[in-house]
Amino acid sequence: MIKYNFERIFKARGIARPFSFLQKNGFSDNFASRIKNNKVARLNPQHLERLCLLLKCTPNDLMEWIPDDISVIDDAHPLNEIRRPSAEIDLVRTINSIPLGKIEEIENIIRAHIKPDSDR
Repeated sequence: MIKYNFERIFKARGIARPFSFLQKNGFSDNFASRIKNNKVARLNPQHLERLCLLLKCTPNDLMEWIPDDISVIDDAHPLNEIRRPSAEIDLVRTINSIPLGKIEEIENIIRAHIKPDSDR
């Protein structure tokens, strides 16, 4: 089943209060509540685009695929791109366990892949 997973992107963006964040960015209370509580079955394209622009992501970043017990697909199938690990990763704990020298390497790799604001 393909479903929306907004919690993942809010955590990745450091948004602790999604409801307030969405309200401040022009979404209605009802919409913000449904997004915050992951109670969205479908989004119209305009809302999806606004969310992607606001959260600097793609629609794939907002969705995940959870295969049912009878689905059998090969590892190269495109749906695997939105299949998320079953165990949640504690990013802060993971980063804190990396030696400082490695963190600097990671930072350099990230900087090399981020375009300056003037290029966006």
